[in-house]
Amino acid sequence: MRSRYKIAELESPHFITCTIVGWLPVFTRIKYLDIITASLSFCRQTKGLRLHAYVILDNHLHLMVSADNLSQVIRDFKRHTAKEILAVARQEDKQWLLKQFEVFKSVHKGNSQHQVWQEGFHPQAITTEDMLRQKLDYIHYNPVRIGLVDRPEDWRYSSARNYFGQDGVLEIDAVEL
Repeated sequence: MRSRYKIAELESPHFITCTIVGWLPVFTRIKYLDIITASLSFCRQTKGLRLHAYVILDNHLHLMVSADNLSQVIRDFKRHTAKEILAVARQEDKQWLLKQFEVFKSVHKGNSQHQVWQEGFHPQAITTEDMLRQKLDYIHYNPVRIGLVDRPEDWRYSSARNYFGQDGVLEIDAVEL
């Protein structure tokens, strides 16, 4: 994965963003959301990913995560989910979406016909409690800020539910505040 952003503080949780190319609204149907949640669960169970917070919106997701090999875990996550998203798009004959993934493909991706994710994931090490709280709020209030729900815990695809004592879509590794 080519990125000028590097993981500097290996032991710290990181705030990261993964964005679909061209900000295409991919995560509007359960099949596509299930790809993301299943892959995050798999990474937690088998790759040592610690998922502290998350929100999945229609064209991007924000995560607060940590792992001993975070760059590799996120690279594998994006590679796997891209393949799965493309497979579902082909299965559903979503030609418009496949064409967009083709159009937005970076020039350097010569061995691929499509590109699903934007390059990189912009990791920011969370080094203070204030920053931790700010990033948690940013993640959880994102659906509220854009007018999708009135309260953070009402967004199904957010760890806000977990932090508010409700069942979440994903199991998380909650941080103590």
